[in-house]
Amino acid sequence: MASIKLKAKSKNGVTSVKALINHPMETGLRKDKKTGEKIPAHFIQEVTCDLNGERVMTAYWGGSVSKNPYVAFNIDGGAKGDAITLAWVDNKGEKDSVEDKVD
Repeated sequence: MASIKLKAKSKNGVTSVKALINHPMETGLRKDKKTGEKIPAHFIQEVTCDLNGERVMTAYWGGSVSKNPYVAFNIDGGAKGDAITLAWVDNKGEKDSVEDKVD
C-alpha cells in the first residue's frame, strides 16, 4: 500500500500540489503507556517534489511534524498531463514516492 496520496492541479500557470502522507512521525520523546519505555524516534526528514524530472521543492522536517502529515504548496508553471513526483525519506532510511499526472 502506498503511503502517499497525491493530487496536483494546474490553473493559470500555477500548479497546486496537495499530499497526505501515512507515517507514524514519532519524536522519540513519548513513552509507551504499557511498558513505560520511550518509543524510538521515527520521522520523515526530507520531502521532495519533482515536476517533469526537475526538482521544484525540498522540505526538511523534524520530529515535531504531526502523525500522517498533510502538505500543500504551489509551483509556478506546470500544465495538465505533466509528470509530478513526491517522495520522502525518514530517519530510519525508509522511503516512498509516488508519481502522478497534473490535472
